[in-house]
Amino acid sequence: MSASVTKSKINKKKSEKKGFSFRRFDIRHPFVIPVIGIAVSIVFSLLLFVTVGGETVGANDAHLVRLYVDNEEQIIPSRAKTVRELVNKMGVQLHEADLVEPSLEAEISEDNFRINVFRARPVTIIDNEGISSTFLSAQRAPRLVAEAAGVKLFPEDKVETHLVSSEERILGEKFVIDRAVPVTINLYGTIIEVRTHSDSLDNLLKEKNIIPNQGDTITSSTDKAVKNGTTIVIARSGTKIITEEQVIESPVEKQEDPALTLGATRVIDPGVPGKRIVTYEITLTNDKETSRKKIQEVIVTPPTIKKVAVGKKAPVVAGNKAEIMTAAGIPASEFYAADFIISKESGWRVNALNAKGCAGLGQACPGSKLAAKCPSWQSDPVCQMQFFNGYAVGRYGSWTNAYNRWQIQRWW
Repeated sequence: MSASVTKSKINKKKSEKKGFSFRRFDIRHPFVIPVIGIAVSIVFSLLLFVTVGGETVGANDAHLVRLYVDNEEQIIPSRAKTVRELVNKMGVQLHEADLVEPSLEAEISEDNFRINVFRARPVTIIDNEGISSTFLSAQRAPRLVAEAAGVKLFPEDKVETHLVSSEERILGEKFVIDRAVPVTINLYGTIIEVRTHSDSLDNLLKEKNIIPNQGDTITSSTDKAVKNGTTIVIARSGTKIITEEQVIESPVEKQEDPALTLGATRVIDPGVPGKRIVTYEITLTNDKETSRKKIQEVIVTPPTIKKVAVGKKAPVVAGNKAEIMTAAGIPASEFYAADFIISKESGWRVNALNAKGCAGLGQACPGSKLAAKCPSWQSDPVCQMQFFNGYAVGRYGSWTNAYNRWQIQRWW
């Protein structure tokens, strides 16, 4: 061996002792890839842990929650029992004027549970009587904004959104109240207090559906004009007149809500029932009423619309799935397999029905087979799970075998 070769080896050894040798960490080393994979998995798990509010999420007690706040929607797996608990875990800061739907004390009992947080913003209400006020409100409907501020409104009063001009010194959104004026009507001796936006006597009579009959006399304290405090007298001589007060039920307007379970309802606006006065002309024989004729029907107060949200989302099994499987006779050792299959087939939606007519938690095809065994299948998860347990054991021998088959063919 030459002296130059020996010297070269000695220098190489010294270099390796003094510095870092990249070859020791060659990417082609057989352990490098697995180590990197483990490191990435740990980092991802930590990120997920932080994202869901520091919770570890299991299949039995966790729910997927849709949280809408600050114009963004998040889908969060969580074990939180109430809306308040989840909001706190997510670090959502609430102002006392913010609106949370459902309430903070509402229980989170199912998947796809929706929570809406509406932030309060400054609004200004201007009454046509010249009174204005500014405050914070999370309501969006003009009338609800005013009512939430404690403003007393009559059903005939109007509340409308107005644009704020550059010359106006108004903070936030602008809402203007157009008040209906009070009018007194003496209808055949019955005093009726009404409110109206009509500015003439003829228009008021048409609005209230008052049709003068032959022999009636009509007088007004303000002639043909209608103003605040106008008194109108409608009289008839030579007959007996009686009046009855009747309630007008609020008409119902239904709005589909995909966040509500199918069949469930939620009142958005209760509305206000109306009131009408019906006047009859009475025919008497020997001082006893023998017939009556309706001569007037006056809408004293019109009803306001009752708005109701109607559920569109297929119901998800409520309560503990383990209890339902136990009640159906499924052994605990099979819970994982059964839960997996039902989650894949229907998402635990009791009345799930696909385009091919497959029905129920485990998607029986045709659905008539399930209906024959469980007449109330849309609301009876225990009966359904008994039916599907018989199917799993009868066809595959067990839920575990059915689970293994599902993994291969993606159906069972």
